[in-house]
Amino acid sequence: MDTIKVLYLEDEESLGKITNDMLVKNGFSVQWILDGRKGLEVFKAKIFDICIVDIMMPGLDGYSFVKEIRKTDPNIPVIFLTARSLTEDVVKGFEIGGNDYLKKPFSIEELIIRMKALLNRVTVSKSEPQAQTTFQIGKYVFDHSSMELSSGEKKTVLTHLENELILQLILNKNNVLQRQRVLQDLWGDDTFFNARSMDVFITKIRKHFADDDAISIVNIRGIGYKMIVKEGL
Repeated sequence: MDTIKVLYLEDEESLGKITNDMLVKNGFSVQWILDGRKGLEVFKAKIFDICIVDIMMPGLDGYSFVKEIRKTDPNIPVIFLTARSLTEDVVKGFEIGGNDYLKKPFSIEELIIRMKALLNRVTVSKSEPQAQTTFQIGKYVFDHSSMELSSGEKKTVLTHLENELILQLILNKNNVLQRQRVLQDLWGDDTFFNARSMDVFITKIRKHFADDDAISIVNIRGIGYKMIVKEGL
């Protein structure tokens, strides 16, 4: 198996050195960068398998860094590191394209478990047979591969999690999409903050489909959500 290449952005030198050394000790190839703008330069120049990104950094903060890399690479796994755990901070991280987050202080064991889980998802996705990527849903066309939702001339570019959550709703159309399973599959676990984040994303997705009265996304209390599409529409 090829060595996993990690781009690690952390400006706190003591934490950065400890984390870098422990990742290397566990068999990862790590490039540790202390500045967000420099990190972006390195990302564009080299190939990495995963990014671990501190939110508060000089030069370019973690949110801005991920916004930039998502313009060219929508699939590379990204784990945010944050000293804060406010729901809005977590949601913002997922909205701009993060796949997971860890609150400081964290254990290196938990970081590695989360890294491997994300990398395994990418590997499984690549090995699966080519699946349908474009769906007609009411008056909308959803293109999973290009991460776009279209209706007539109106086109919405989706974030990574919006894209994946809409796909799951459509694949389970008129059936209940179980909340816990989606949280495990897309967010990594079903913690309170991730559950709150999912609620926020559902609200955003309802707005994306608001122009078609034939489509509704309802909350099945205690179980999950259901995308209902009226018959013949």
